[in-house]
Amino acid sequence: MEPGFLISSPQMSDGNFARTVVLLVHHSEDGALGLVLNRPHRVKLGEVHLPGTPRPSLARQQALWGGPVEPSVGFVIFRGRCEEGWELPGGIGVSASLDRLSTLLASGAPFHLCLGYAGWGKGQLDQEFESGSWVYSEARPELVFGCPAEACYDLALAKMGLSASSLWMNPVDE
Repeated sequence: MEPGFLISSPQMSDGNFARTVVLLVHHSEDGALGLVLNRPHRVKLGEVHLPGTPRPSLARQQALWGGPVEPSVGFVIFRGRCEEGWELPGGIGVSASLDRLSTLLASGAPFHLCLGYAGWGKGQLDQEFESGSWVYSEARPELVFGCPAEACYDLALAKMGLSASSLWMNPVDE
């Protein structure tokens, strides 16, 4: 599966991921890594030990809850090329580099800081697809950078011509 969006089905039984849009960063036979895009974290950027001093407007910006795995690990999502992390379709870069974060802070370019991530072991994400837990979509930069967190889920489905009330996922074997 290529990098893109994982949109939880309305029948998602895992409370961590109900009504979430996950940016799938990496998927291989060994597992997968993604970042939840629409769950603001209780932590603001001004509360995070950042390289340099963020501008006052950035200091008030909330980090995102990237997922339940390793909540002290940070990833930045930004527009542009990324040699030290992942380059996704649509010009989306993802990095865990403090140097990248420092550069983004200095430049004033828009970015998201995700604390934690969503991780799947070997074959786990494929099983979740077969059970009807996720819908896959191409990554859309306008939803990553131009969408309020509370609207992201419904807009991601709408871009596919769907709504939560019209979507019903059945397991593959039914």
